Amino acid sequence: MHSLQFTAESSSNGMVERDFTVDGVPGVLWSPASVAGPAPLVLMGHGGGNHKKHPAMSGRAQRLVAGCGFHVAVLDAPGHGGRPRTAHDEAEIAELFRARAAGEPEGPIVVRYNDHLAGLAVPEYMALLDALQELPEIGADGPVGYWGINMGTAIGVPFVAAEPRIRAAVFGQHWPDALAEKARRITVPIEFDLQWDDEHISREEGLALFDAFASKEKSLHVNSGGHKELPRFEADSAVRFFARHLGGAVTAQA
Repeated sequence: MHSLQFTAESSSNGMVERDFTVDGVPGVLWSPASVAGPAPLVLMGHGGGNHKKHPAMSGRAQRLVAGCGFHVAVLDAPGHGGRPRTAHDEAEIAELFRARAAGEPEGPIVVRYNDHLAGLAVPEYMALLDALQELPEIGADGPVGYWGINMGTAIGVPFVAAEPRIRAAVFGQHWPDALAEKARRITVPIEFDLQWDDEHISREEGLALFDAFASKEKSLHVNSGGHKELPRFEADSAVRFFARHLGGAVTAQA
C-alpha cells in the first residue's frame, strides 16, 4: 500500500491539475474536468535538468487530456524539481558542465548519471502506478502508456522493461549504452524519435537503440535538426499513437 496524498488542485480549459506526493515523491496528475467512468493513463518522464511541470510536460498533458480524455501523471526525477540534490547529483552535474565548457563529449557522463537516476526512479514509478490504479477514475484494469524523451527515455526503458502493465510507449533521443539490453525485453508497440543532426547522440547510436527494441510494432520518426529541435508535431503524432493503442479517438482542439 503506497501513500498517495493530493496537496493542491486547480483547473482550466477543461483540465484538472492535482499536485500530489506518493511515498513522499512529488508529482502531478492531470485529468479531464468531467470523467464518465475509468479512462486510460499515460505516465510521463521529463528531460534532464527539467521538472514535472516543465512546459513540455504540461503541453503534452493538455494534448492527451483534451484530445483523448486520458489521465496523465509525471514525477519529479531524483535530484530534480522539488527534490533535493545529493552530493552525487552535484558532482555529476559539475562534471557535465566541466566537459561542456571544455568541448568534451557529454554522452559518457549523461549515460552514467541517467543510469544512476533510473535505478532510483523505476521503483518510484511502479509505486506511482500502483497508487493511481486505486483511484476510481483510473482503475486497476485500464490501459497504461509511457511517454519520455531524453532522460525520460533513460528512466522509461528500464521501467517499461520491468512493468507488464504498460501497453505502449514513446521514447527517443538517448544513447544505447545502458539501455539496449533492457530494450530487448520490451515487446509493446513503440514510437521512437531521433534527430538526424543531433550534436550529442550520433545517428548510429540512435538507430542502435531503436533497433534493440523487440517490439513487433515499432515506428522510427527521424527529423532534421539538432538535439533540442524535435518538431512539436511529433507530440501530436504521439497522441495519435496512444489513442490507437490505449483506446479512444483524438478530438480536435481549439
